[in-house]
Amino acid sequence: MTNAPGSALLIVDVQNDFCPGGALAVPDGDRVVPVLNRYIQEALASGIPIYATRDWHPPNTNHFQAFGGEWPVHCVQQTAGARFHPDLHLPPSTIIVTKGEQADRPGYSAFDGRTPDGTPLSTDLARRHVTHLLVGGLATDYCVKHSVLDARAAGLTVTVLEEAIAGVNLRAGDSERALAEMRGAGAELQAPP
Repeated sequence: MTNAPGSALLIVDVQNDFCPGGALAVPDGDRVVPVLNRYIQEALASGIPIYATRDWHPPNTNHFQAFGGEWPVHCVQQTAGARFHPDLHLPPSTIIVTKGEQADRPGYSAFDGRTPDGTPLSTDLARRHVTHLLVGGLATDYCVKHSVLDARAAGLTVTVLEEAIAGVNLRAGDSERALAEMRGAGAELQAPP
């Protein structure tokens, strides 16, 4: 973890529906929770902002299979599946970034999301002079990847915390391809210690 000025921790979609037993479970997705809790403590000690994104879909969205999309119903607004994993220790100062609220957009990227006062993530990062994101969460091959690629496109420095991510891998090798794509976009991949 870096305490350099301009850094922030971005935790992507560590929600019940993406963890074992959830509607769209990432295999062993909950293994990232204790790792992220360690990064959260380091971020708090360093005084850097902590962001946590959440999928927050309406019941009817073209993101879901029933309406022509790719995915089973998951992370529907106000449901237990949309809650953060109960063992993820997000401090009260965490900035929640809500995404996927629009019925016609999947909301894969954190940069599609908004803070509680409606501010786009990119605007909030700029206000806090954040230039470097440390990224962990779920899933490597979807929301983590899209968030990292959008961060790089916005000119931010990105460190992907490899021990703090896990992939869906609908197709064999999806996570490895996602890591290669993120690296190709200029993200640093921080291997487990």
